[in-house]
Amino acid sequence: MTTPKDFNDRMLSLGLARVSEAAALASARLIGRGDEKAADQAAVNAMRTQLNMLDIAGVVVIGEGERDEAPMLYIGEEVGTGNGPAVDIALDPLEGTTLTAKDWPNALTVIAMGPRGSMLHAPDVYMDKLAIGPGYDDGVVTLDMTPTQRVEALAKAKGCKPSDITLCVLERPRHDEMVAELRGTGAAIRLIPDGDVAGIIHCAEAAVTGIDMYMGSGGAPEGVLAAAALKCMGGQMFTKLLFRNDDERGRAEKAGITDLDRIYSRDDLVTDDVIFAATGVTQGSLVAGIKREVGFVTTETILMRSKTGSVRRMTYRNPTA
Repeated sequence: MTTPKDFNDRMLSLGLARVSEAAALASARLIGRGDEKAADQAAVNAMRTQLNMLDIAGVVVIGEGERDEAPMLYIGEEVGTGNGPAVDIALDPLEGTTLTAKDWPNALTVIAMGPRGSMLHAPDVYMDKLAIGPGYDDGVVTLDMTPTQRVEALAKAKGCKPSDITLCVLERPRHDEMVAELRGTGAAIRLIPDGDVAGIIHCAEAAVTGIDMYMGSGGAPEGVLAAAALKCMGGQMFTKLLFRNDDERGRAEKAGITDLDRIYSRDDLVTDDVIFAATGVTQGSLVAGIKREVGFVTTETILMRSKTGSVRRMTYRNPTA
């Protein structure tokens, strides 16, 4: 059968929400159970099953690692029935395995989809990330600025004092020096234990979340997922791949990346219209976590399309067996 060229994002968006919801529901029974691997595997299995029901010729470009490192949803895996548009898929079946295992906030299931060739094939290395929400001039903050300069520039653009700016930073020892500098500006910092996809998305709804800017290093695959969300919601993002050794540089070259010092904007990471879905697993500030009631379990999903800028919040009430 001939593969259609049109990326029918409107029709596929609800199917993508079902994929995200299925992964969240599968991991629900493992919330607070202390078993990260089991929670992740349950989400992977459910997400893969649902993806293979979609009429797409899909390829996972951001997934659970290389083929030899992950039994399912590995980078390069083909998913879908094969009878639909050729698409790239970026996913994290459980963004926050530790958060789920410990029943900490903001664990999500996350997936994005775009036309074939629309997403950077980011290697599994670290990425320096800087993100702000919509409504600012292009380049008001940049990776070339110091943390202090970024806070001061954003405060000037927002028409407020640096002490009125709140940043989100992943709590890691590698960020200690940066956090100390940021606190010297008077800005507030919300430190998160895991889940920088959610942390970056928070910038897009600063009036709701209270987060003005995200800063720091984290996984490059998660950077592409976050860029897909900002593509839909609005906002700026600047990133740069970080390499600790020759093995990591080799991963980048294997992924087709030749300029190892390149700074990527949001639209470099995601070059075409995409759809994005995220479902809450544990209670969060982006979406509600899974809620159990007698005879039912309820999820909340945020579903977005960059073509229209639409953002839907969907509640799914599913009878339990």
